[in-house]
Amino acid sequence: MSKIRKAVFPAAGLGTRFLPATKVVPKEMLPIVDMPQIQLAVQEALDAGIEEIILITGRGKVSMVDHFDVAYELEDHLRKRGQEELLSIVEEISKKTRVVSIRQKHPLGLGHAVLCAKSAVGDEPFAVILSDDIIKSDRPAIGQMAEIYDAEGGAVISVMQVPPDQISKYGAAIPAEGSSPVPRLTPLSGMVEKPPASEAPSNLAIIGRYVFPPEIFGCLENVAPDARGEIQLTDGIRELLKSKAVYGYEFEGKRYDAGDKLGFLQATVEFALARNDIGPLFREFLRSLEV
Repeated sequence: MSKIRKAVFPAAGLGTRFLPATKVVPKEMLPIVDMPQIQLAVQEALDAGIEEIILITGRGKVSMVDHFDVAYELEDHLRKRGQEELLSIVEEISKKTRVVSIRQKHPLGLGHAVLCAKSAVGDEPFAVILSDDIIKSDRPAIGQMAEIYDAEGGAVISVMQVPPDQISKYGAAIPAEGSSPVPRLTPLSGMVEKPPASEAPSNLAIIGRYVFPPEIFGCLENVAPDARGEIQLTDGIRELLKSKAVYGYEFEGKRYDAGDKLGFLQATVEFALARNDIGPLFREFLRSLEV
């Protein structure tokens, strides 16, 4: 059993890239077919053996928290109508998930969102999952990273290779000297946020999955806010590098950027095609289109 029992889900963002849909609906609740993105991310954590879900929320995110609660009226309605399959889906959400909700009162950066979880996490290692990075894999990506943490310690950051001309859209990992005997694992000496392609230290883009030792909280408390007054997670990781090893891990699986409209549509199409209930008919529909 992995040492990682808790996962933090920063989910206080405004979702401005999906306005007007996100004016009153949390971006994390936008569905991939019929599954909210936050539920896909939580399911990944549960499949990896993580026991406690810590949602870092903001104003207007009540529906996201309610999604993981018991829905008495809905469950009773489905039960009376004999819709047992839907009932089991709805009940599973609340039965399998132990959720803690913490309000991030001010949008002070990703590092601050993680820091908000300090009291709930306590003095133990934990995962951080950004739900708009959807990773489809045979083994949960965060579970792969937890195994690396159990074996190596330090901190583990998910990375993926991208074309050199695309690295400026991401945080880029800086590989350390030397290499690791562990496949897909790269020791890191730092990272740089959205570098110009000509100045990028590597083509290893940082993706929204992390496993941290509890020392990251002290690091985040010690770093100075940036020019916008925000506490950045990358600054906290740089501080952590002074005392702990940090690794980049190239996860096995396919990643979709559901925080981007094109990535959201790509994920929706591919997840729909993989479904037994609608996949065959949807495939026929796509073939009928004149594109």
